[in-house]
Amino acid sequence: MSNNTGNNGKLIKPPNIVKFLFGGAAGMGATMFVQPFDLIKNRMQVSKTGVGFFPTIANVVKADGFTGLYSGLSAGLLRQATYTTTRLGVYTTLFDHLTKDGHELSFPEMAAVGMCAGAIGATIGTPSEIALIRMSADGSLPLAERRNYTSAFNAIFRIAREEGVLALWRGCTPTVGRAMVVNAAQLATYSRAKQFIGNHTELTGIPLHFSASMVSGLATTIASMPVDILKTRLQNMKYINGVPEYKGALDVAMTIVRKEGVLSLWKGFIPYYTRLGPHTVITFILLEQMNAAYSRFKKGEAIV
Repeated sequence: MSNNTGNNGKLIKPPNIVKFLFGGAAGMGATMFVQPFDLIKNRMQVSKTGVGFFPTIANVVKADGFTGLYSGLSAGLLRQATYTTTRLGVYTTLFDHLTKDGHELSFPEMAAVGMCAGAIGATIGTPSEIALIRMSADGSLPLAERRNYTSAFNAIFRIAREEGVLALWRGCTPTVGRAMVVNAAQLATYSRAKQFIGNHTELTGIPLHFSASMVSGLATTIASMPVDILKTRLQNMKYINGVPEYKGALDVAMTIVRKEGVLSLWKGFIPYYTRLGPHTVITFILLEQMNAAYSRFKKGEAIV
């Protein structure tokens, strides 16, 4: 993702294992800032009423205090440690391999690499995704229906014990589908936007990474929200007398459109973009800075 080979001002690429570690660390760092927006987004998506962004925040704070906005943080961090570590590690590894001979990838090629990285990451990260969604949504349920998970690991162990191990991959298909859309849009758009902005403006460093990230975040939000809300509803659904609330992703989509309207597929757009935009910006800035610090370290230069 960086133009980095050799010395003379160019960055030295880290080895593959370090690329994975940097990807996970960048995602976890960004999550520390945006977890409240993720929680609000999840609450709005599982709600079958039209409660808006600010009323949802007020309801959370009133019921659980300001710390309630960080409910599910452990699951959010675990999700980054599994999903983001994998997707960014796979993407940067494949991207660098395919461009090592000076070949410049086309946008469709970048999108294909992003889809591959997203699919692998989502498959590995689905259990932590389910834990995150349930912990984030728990406070919106009546007291008698709350699951009261104490941590991400408690959620995962209880789901496996109470519902079976395969329940940890419930909604895996829409999760993988969402991840493929997200990563095709986010990673490919970021790489292309960074190339375009870098070639047509004087921006470099953090301003360049910030600009490319904002473009990437908006494109990703528009493309991925319908898949995201289907995934969220599936993973948070309950069983009534042994019968699941939904039969599958298509049933969720048809139910939402029929009962709530087509635009409900983009319910929670503001908190979603408010979460995804900064998360994209912070993740890529942290990732680029860690890559640059590694290069300076290998050259024997001052890291700071």
